[in-house]
Parts: sequence; C-alpha cells; structure tokens
Amino acid sequence: MANIAFFRIIAIVKMAAVFFIQLTWFERRHRGSWTDETNQKWEALVRKQAAEYRRTALRLEGLLIKLGQFLSTRADVMPKAFLEELEGLIDRVPAVPWESAKAVMEAEWNGPVESILARIDQTPVASASIGQVYRAWLHSGEEVAVKVQRPNIDRIVSVDFKAVRIVMNLANRFTKFGRQTDLPALYREMTSIIGAELDFRSELANGRYFKDRYEGFPDVDIPAYYKDVSTKRLLVMDWIEGARITDLAFLDRNGLDRHDLAERLTVMFLEQLLQEGKFHADPHPGNIMVKADGTIVLIDFGMIGMLPASDAVHIRSIIEGILTENYDSVVSGLEGLQFLLPHADKERMKRVIRTMVDAYTSQSFTQMDDLAVQQLLEEIQQIVKQEPVQLPAGFAFLGRAVSTFIGLLHILDPDIDLMKVGRQPVMDWIGKNAGSSKPQDFLLQALRPLLSLPQKLSAALDEPAKWREQQDGHRQRAEQERYVLKSRRDSLTLVALTGPAAIVSFFADQAAFQYGSVALLAGSLLLYWRSVRAHKRFLQ
Repeated sequence: MANIAFFRIIAIVKMAAVFFIQLTWFERRHRGSWTDETNQKWEALVRKQAAEYRRTALRLEGLLIKLGQFLSTRADVMPKAFLEELEGLIDRVPAVPWESAKAVMEAEWNGPVESILARIDQTPVASASIGQVYRAWLHSGEEVAVKVQRPNIDRIVSVDFKAVRIVMNLANRFTKFGRQTDLPALYREMTSIIGAELDFRSELANGRYFKDRYEGFPDVDIPAYYKDVSTKRLLVMDWIEGARITDLAFLDRNGLDRHDLAERLTVMFLEQLLQEGKFHADPHPGNIMVKADGTIVLIDFGMIGMLPASDAVHIRSIIEGILTENYDSVVSGLEGLQFLLPHADKERMKRVIRTMVDAYTSQSFTQMDDLAVQQLLEEIQQIVKQEPVQLPAGFAFLGRAVSTFIGLLHILDPDIDLMKVGRQPVMDWIGKNAGSSKPQDFLLQALRPLLSLPQKLSAALDEPAKWREQQDGHRQRAEQERYVLKSRRDSLTLVALTGPAAIVSFFADQAAFQYGSVALLAGSLLLYWRSVRAHKRFLQ
C-alpha cells in the first residue's frame, strides 16, 4: 500500500490536515490565556504530532524522510519538542534488501555485478532516503563505495511532491506560516534541489566541483569519482576510511583536538558563504567524516545550493558588519537579501541586532536576569509580528545548512565562540579581495554610512534597478499565475481522489473511515471552490 500513489497522497494530506486543525483549535481555545500549564499542553501536542510524523515517514519513506530531516534542523521555526522527536530520522532509514539493490546495479550496468566489481559486501554501510552505500572492490584493486538508488524512488518522490504541494496550498491559505514565507517559491526550490538528488550524475559533477575547489586545502579530502561506471542511479567513488565528525570516542582515541576541528570546519564553511557559487546544503554529521590524522572528509553532494554573486555580496556585508560592529551594513545586507522590506523600521532592527550581538560576545545571556532576557525576546517577537520581516524561500536551504552546521560545531565544542573563530577568516578574506574590487565600489561603500541621502538618491548611485524590478514583476506574476492554476488542478485532483473514497466508505462498516472520508471530501471541495475564486480574482 505504501507505494500506491492514491494511498500516499491521502495519507500525507490527511496527516497535515489533522495537524492544522489541532494547532488552530488549540490556539483559538487558549487565546489570551497562555500560562505555564498551557505551554506544557502545547509541547505535549507538538511532541505527539512529531511522533506521528516520524512514524508516518518511516512507514512511507520517500520525500517525508527528507522533509523530516529538513524540519529537524530548523530550530528557528520549529518547537524544541518537535525537533527532539525528529532528530533520529537521519540514522533510522531502513535498508532495502540486497536483491533489490543488486537488480538496480545490473540494470544500470547492463550486466552482472561481477562484470564491474571483483567483490562487494552485501550489507550496506549506510542507508538514506534516496539511496544506500555498499563497500566494494574493483577488478583493478581499488576499494570503492557504491551508492545505489532505492528502487522506484523517483516515482515515489514525484507522488510525494504532489501531496506536499497540496499541503503547502492548505498552509498558504489557512495558517500563519503561509503569510510569513513565500511557499510557492519554497516549493520550487525544494523540487529543484531535492529533485536533483535523484540524478546521481549531478552529484558526480558536484563532487568533482568541490574536489577542485578544495584542492588547496591540505586538511580537507573529498573522494575521487569513477565517471565511467557511474550512472543516473549508481555512483562509484573512492572508499575513505574514517568516522563521523561527531564520533567523540573516535576523536579521543586518536588524540584529535575538538576545538581545532571546529575552527577548521568554520573556515571551510565560511569559504562557501563568502564566495559565490555552490554550497553544501546538507552538512549533517553523516556527510562530514574525519580521518585518524585529523583530515576532514566531505561526502554526499546530492543536495547542493547555489549562491548567486549578488547574494554573496549581501551575505558578506552581514558577516563583515557583525564582526566590525557596523550594524548599518548588517541591516543593508538583510534588506538586500529581502529579509526586510524597504519600509521596515531599520533603527529598531539595528538596536535589537546590536543587543543580541553584544549579549553573545559578552556571554551575558547567562548573566542577564530573567526580566531582561524576557524583554529582549519579547521585542524580537514583536519585530517578527509587526515589521515586514520575511524568510525568502531561496534561503530556506541555506538557512537549513547554516543551522545544521552550527549545531554540529556545538557538538564538537560546546563552548565555541563563533564570533571569535569567524572574525579572522573574514578579515583575511577582506584583505585578500579588497584589491580586486573597483575603486568606485569602495568609495560608494565608504560614503554610504556617512550620508543621509533620500532612498531614491541612494538608489540612483547603484546600477539602474527599475528595469530589473519591472522584469522581476512580470516573472513573479507569471509564477503566481502558474501556481494558481496548479492549485486549482491539485484541488480538483484531490476531489477526484476523495470522492470515490467517500462513496466506498458508505459500504464499509467503520464509522471513523466514513466520517474521515466525508470530511476530506468536504475539505477538498472547499479548497477547489477557493482556488476557483482565487483564479478569478487573479484574472481581474
């Protein structure tokens, strides 16, 4: 049943709909009376939902595993109880039987496994949502890792994406989250990045890209890939002996300094943020290894994000501003990345950012009294609610990568000072690259903090943006129209799926099935009606 498209879509949409109803009902029931007891009930509800999600993900596998791993790292938007329940999804994906994996190999190689491999261990060393890895030896003697795609995973993920699109449509219309981020754009990025993982040829190209990029890093290693025997569903690379970067027992046995490892990882990751180009979008502990001599090994380049040159400039502005205490630069960078809209209260943002950075650098969070901490957190919450602050969809995976990476650093070194560790690499980068910039760029950057020019005059100093904004507006309108039409089509599909289920339910002697099917049908009809109205409003 888990591989049947109809069953998967109904199971995923039903789970999400139940979650939305439970959360909405809880918030309305306790509006204006939030106490410690209410908070405990809230955490219990969230934990229960996370446990249900984990069980469903392990039963259905496919895209739900990836989404669970994604959500488990988003401490910025997900409750702690939810994170604790989902954090084990990275390591708990069940492996497919050897015969199934062998069939994929022989289909891709157009012959028996023995024609390519001299020997292979039939027990996988790792199993993930997209594929699993085996240890093997080529006839030429090289020891290799063979990554095999799970059977039918492309069809399963395609079905799951349809279900997720329906869920996002529901969230966009009926939840607060839909008003805080651009869900259609987030969906497009999900399909682009996760969809690319289904073609191992993309991962091969990414792996070779990063191997060339880190060629000058003596303490970083990336496996070599065997292009001639790699295909869309098979990937063959060098076997590298090592342990997970978070295997603290391994680090202690080999006398490796955790703080030194954390510092080297920070420099390596900052290199990806400071330079435009590709970045590793999935840096969880399973994808970062360490050798006995302390060499850091990066693997699994299936999920890769792209950092455009324009965004890299704004990110550098934020990082440099924080490290040099230039908060005008920080706010300017946030606005450039579209985290802030032009009419946001920039002075208020600067005040809160400065307070947060000062509290972190002085380690005064632990020294501040409860009232001061509460006032600071309340002001941050008010900014998110009142100011035009948003999470651009294009940064969902970058945010995931950063939050995952910071969590990894704190496992290695709980007392790490990220400001202190990151300051010198950034300053070195500024000194190294200052000479390559145009003089007028540096003059303009130096004058901006000193001048209080009107926004229109300041914009005139930059490249003309009106034409680009007009083109962006046309593209956004076209994308919105496509999304409205997709929503209408999806809702009609949902009606077609839930209608027969509701009819069948009347012949079943199960009240819960009858009520649930009728409720889903009613919800899908309402969704279709709303999508028709939305399409009419768009055309007007």
